[in-house]
Amino acid sequence: MMNLIGCLDVPTGGSCQIDGVEVSSLDETELAIIRNRKIGFVFQGFNLIPRTTALENVELPLMYGRQPNRTERAIEALSKVGLGDRLQHTPSELSGGQQQRVAIARAIVSQPRLILADEPTGNISTLQSEEIMQIFQELNDEGVTVVMVTHEEDIARHCKRRVDMRDGVIVIDEPVRDRLNAKEIIVELKKSTKPIVSVASLGA
Repeated sequence: MMNLIGCLDVPTGGSCQIDGVEVSSLDETELAIIRNRKIGFVFQGFNLIPRTTALENVELPLMYGRQPNRTERAIEALSKVGLGDRLQHTPSELSGGQQQRVAIARAIVSQPRLILADEPTGNISTLQSEEIMQIFQELNDEGVTVVMVTHEEDIARHCKRRVDMRDGVIVIDEPVRDRLNAKEIIVELKKSTKPIVSVASLGA
């Protein structure tokens, strides 16, 4: 389903429209334009280029699309996800949560109408997961559609709509009741976090 929505696969039947455009009849060049301008991708494994900075990673989609003001737009996207002070850091110099935020900045730098996120909280801590969900909720409040695949029940409760699929068939499609607010959870997590003290003995 994510491959179809992301214009990576073409449906063999039926209709698939992205922002009002029927994509089943588009050629590869037209599909590439849709992917680059209307859709942002966020992956569980981050998929950042190791030897380039956060800023350069975020600029990449703009370079492929030959879009102007690349550096300014990349800085704005990184600042939006709270990494305005990490522009020149490479992925190895960032935590898992920070790397995922770079990936989100890369996904939103082209100002897409749709974000596709595949297990975006799978490799990070609880607090970092909530920070990622806060970004998604804020983007959604601004009018960006976020479609997220997750196996985590609590993460799914951050969304407005839940669709469960089993063996390729939709078995649940309903609004999320008692939706979780990531910003409120972050406040509570930070209140309850206790410092860890490490004591080392050098021996006698």
